[in-house]
Amino acid sequence: MKLKLKILAAVFAMGVVIMCFIGAAPAVKKSGNSKKQDTVKADAKKQPEDPRIEKLNLVLSKMTPRFRMECKETILADKEAFLSELETVLADEDNYPSNEDPSSKQFFLIDKKHKAQPEMYEPYDLIPLVKNNYFNISRNDLRLRSYVYDALVEMAKGARQDGITLLVSSTYRSWEYQKNLFQKWVRIDGLEEAERESAREGTSQHQLGFAIDFGSIDDSFIQTSQGKWLDSHCEDYGWSLSFPQGYEDVTGYRWECWHYRYIGIPACKFQNKWFNDIQQFMFEFIDAWKNN
Repeated sequence: MKLKLKILAAVFAMGVVIMCFIGAAPAVKKSGNSKKQDTVKADAKKQPEDPRIEKLNLVLSKMTPRFRMECKETILADKEAFLSELETVLADEDNYPSNEDPSSKQFFLIDKKHKAQPEMYEPYDLIPLVKNNYFNISRNDLRLRSYVYDALVEMAKGARQDGITLLVSSTYRSWEYQKNLFQKWVRIDGLEEAERESAREGTSQHQLGFAIDFGSIDDSFIQTSQGKWLDSHCEDYGWSLSFPQGYEDVTGYRWECWHYRYIGIPACKFQNKWFNDIQQFMFEFIDAWKNN
């Protein structure tokens, strides 16, 4: 019995010695490769996020709930592709004629919340629409910006090849003209209804010289050969429907199947791919991007 106790005591003492040795052993130095890996990891953590991505997230956070619901997921699914195409479209805007007036820029946002700048703005390069071999005009006082007129001619040629002759019914409107027009619709339909279908002075796309009302300027237009052709082919020529059906809460206006704005072919493709083909979504994003 005494022998067993001595053996156990010896084993215990040996264990204590071993544990002390282990505790006192110097720490194993990391290899050079391990140190490099740790440095790389630390640097990666310190690496700042691409400032374009930070700006994109900021701008998206400022968009309307419906915008985020319809567009945000698509944009974030391929941020690099989106930003690359955004840069291309913004660079393309510089290829269009403009002067010191902000309203002369191709992608200028004008709506119920954003007025023309200056408010009494009149494009410097308006030209009259006259009788021609490509499209018809409803009256003799119609004008467009010169390069927008060229784009209209190109689209009209395409329509003619398909046996369609476009009728241009309304184009540029001055601040004063728009004021009188809005008041006219207030007298006819009352203020609430007028707000849905007519712009107040200083807030109309027509004042920019970019927009055209085609045909009958009523809902029946979409059933005509002109309306159907434009609906199918307008974006091939750089024209975009401004007030689509079901988006009155976005645009501020009821559906207008006859109202198109020239934005250019690259912008039409960009709008279609990333913004659910809604012009207002694209212009609101571009405006926020420029101002952040």
